[in-house]
Amino acid sequence: MPPRGVKKGTKRARQYEHIKKSQKSQGRSEGRAEEIAARTVQKERARSGESRTRSRTSTRDISSGRRGGLRSGTRGPRGRTKEQLYNEAKKLNIEGRSNMNKSQLQRAVDRKKS
Repeated sequence: MPPRGVKKGTKRARQYEHIKKSQKSQGRSEGRAEEIAARTVQKERARSGESRTRSRTSTRDISSGRRGGLRSGTRGPRGRTKEQLYNEAKKLNIEGRSNMNKSQLQRAVDRKKS
């Protein structure tokens, strides 16, 4: 369900569905995909003047699409999250995946794909 203020059939509603679908295909849960999609659409609405309220970062920051996780809060290596790797391992039927940490999941998924 798109954020409040977004009417069905509009560009923003389609944008919301597209982002949600994309997030789910990357292994995110339904709830997390909806949250990311809603936040992104709200930010884009604020940037283009479609919403009543907006924060300074919404209007003066680089666009959500270009930023692409630049400020995700970690300095370590980026890439797929442990949850995404686990979901991928599940699809590939990798045994012992529930006992693996992120780097072990990464190696197992990469080995299975090669």
